[in-house]
Amino acid sequence: MNEFREIRAWRIEPARMIADLMINWVYLQCLAHRTTDELTLDYAPGKRAEIEEDIRHGAFFMTNHRDIVLDSAWLSMLLEKRYNIRPFIGIGNNLFGKWWIEPFVRFNRAFVVKRDCSAKDVGRQSKTLSKYILHLRNQHKSIWLAQREGRAKDGNDVTQNTVVKMLAIGSEEGLIDTIIRLNICPVCINYEYDPCDYLKAQEMQLRRDNEGWKKSKEDDLLSMATGIKGYKGRVVFRMTPSINRWIEANRDELDEMSRNEQITAIAHQIDCQIHANYEIYERGTKFETYLRQQCNKIHIDNKDEDFLMNKLHEMYQNPVINYEKSHLSGII
Repeated sequence: MNEFREIRAWRIEPARMIADLMINWVYLQCLAHRTTDELTLDYAPGKRAEIEEDIRHGAFFMTNHRDIVLDSAWLSMLLEKRYNIRPFIGIGNNLFGKWWIEPFVRFNRAFVVKRDCSAKDVGRQSKTLSKYILHLRNQHKSIWLAQREGRAKDGNDVTQNTVVKMLAIGSEEGLIDTIIRLNICPVCINYEYDPCDYLKAQEMQLRRDNEGWKKSKEDDLLSMATGIKGYKGRVVFRMTPSINRWIEANRDELDEMSRNEQITAIAHQIDCQIHANYEIYERGTKFETYLRQQCNKIHIDNKDEDFLMNKLHEMYQNPVINYEKSHLSGII
């Protein structure tokens, strides 16, 4: 385990028990009661039996990414309550804005995804991360990782090819066999209201107006606090079957592809399963008022209200567009 010292989760049992009590059985459940109308773990229609078979010996839960903290925290809580599964969680070290965050999350089954390494060091860090993930799966441990680096600001959830590529870079097996061993089970995360929507729209204008603009650690901490405390309406985590079933059905075709084509096909399949399982919320006439209120929270120089309102609409419309495309195309 020495080669994983920089990134691995820390496992001291008394600390884990305290973290379990504080986070899972007190704080997260109280938070759900305070900030949601309903928090549920659901399944792709007609697929519950398949999914429960797929996760029996652990799984790699890959999700779209809405909230910095709660995507993984609530999924972990829901899986533990129903199946006694506690996934190991990949968290970027860009979120370690306070001294206590890193030890706290690493004692609670989080491993580190390094975001601040030099271009020269990216390959080594990716290989170490890949090997650690494979090490966990070899022990039948479950894992959570987002489909992309950072949240999808515009609501258009697309798996990054670089994430799929990283998963296999530390393996001595071929790409397809490595992905099979990981047992990727996509999960679609749905928030009726995103408390950080106005911060995401603000960030998009700042990036538009200043090509060199970068988020600070203070910005990340503000997004974390806003996402945790803000109202979310109905929240649904919808599980889907392992992509191994799709791989088995298409193995001959996949074997004929180049490695890059395989990576693209795998990323696309993850997207398909997520897009087809969005929760589509009915938006009443008051929704436009809500968006205007969120836009009014933005205070920046040269505020472009038309641009910001367009981006707020976009982040709620894109999941609906992707859902409709997935069902019309017959890919599910």
